[in-house]
Amino acid sequence: MPLVTTKEMLKDARDNHYAIGAFGAHNLEIIKSIIAGAESVGAPVILQTTSSTYKYVGMPYMIAMAKAAAEQAKVPVALHLDHGESFNVVMECLRAGYTSVMIDGSTLPYEENVMLVKRVVEAARPIGIPVEAELGTIGGVEDDLVVDENMAAFTDPLLAGEFVRATGIDSLAPAFGTAHGNYKQEPDLQFDLLSKIQDETSIPLVMHGASGVSEESVRKALQYGVAKVNFSTELKDLFADELRSYFIENPNENDPRKYFLPAREALIDLVKKKIEMLQR
Repeated sequence: MPLVTTKEMLKDARDNHYAIGAFGAHNLEIIKSIIAGAESVGAPVILQTTSSTYKYVGMPYMIAMAKAAAEQAKVPVALHLDHGESFNVVMECLRAGYTSVMIDGSTLPYEENVMLVKRVVEAARPIGIPVEAELGTIGGVEDDLVVDENMAAFTDPLLAGEFVRATGIDSLAPAFGTAHGNYKQEPDLQFDLLSKIQDETSIPLVMHGASGVSEESVRKALQYGVAKVNFSTELKDLFADELRSYFIENPNENDPRKYFLPAREALIDLVKKKIEMLQR
């Protein structure tokens, strides 16, 4: 089927206390693994890229791969821009064919964040594309996004409600203790805060930085409005580990049709486990 938007899938997930897995789609091998993992569970899935990913791959190739994957998939597939850093970047993705976008103005002063997000919503809504935004600051490193964890700031629930009403966004990424990249220890997630944010916003919430968060914590977050959970670091780490292991055992191999296979199989299994973790 063609690429779908995230609007209805996230609404259903929030209403029924499960979540949609959004996975970093960095190349063809990873995209195929994500789709295969989702198909094995029979669940919808989100292919997710940052702007640095589509610039590396090339936008025409990125769109062609995502569309081909969706058209052949047995499950609904959306293509989402993660952490769009500017209005122009988001517009580039909308024109190219992304079916969901995030505009990240979280490091801006509140009023500037509102104005930027509202401008994106006004551009995306007429063409039926849902918009995600962030309030508060989620620390860590993801591609070109670097936020000192000491500068991270939790989301204010009352301000979150005001933010949602002022911008008209479809989903919100709150800061409640997660971080991008690898954790040095299990994060201390603020579920009381997340519950208050849910009460004030009444829209699907998004967990960023889920790689490395325990299954217990992720599943608990699903009871407080989290309907989309992002995974990227774990996929990259596993893919690289499998390639390294293969070349240690097969130092003279030069056929990518052989050395990519173990990495793809490992990622399929990881995606399957992550999606199963998010189910009811």
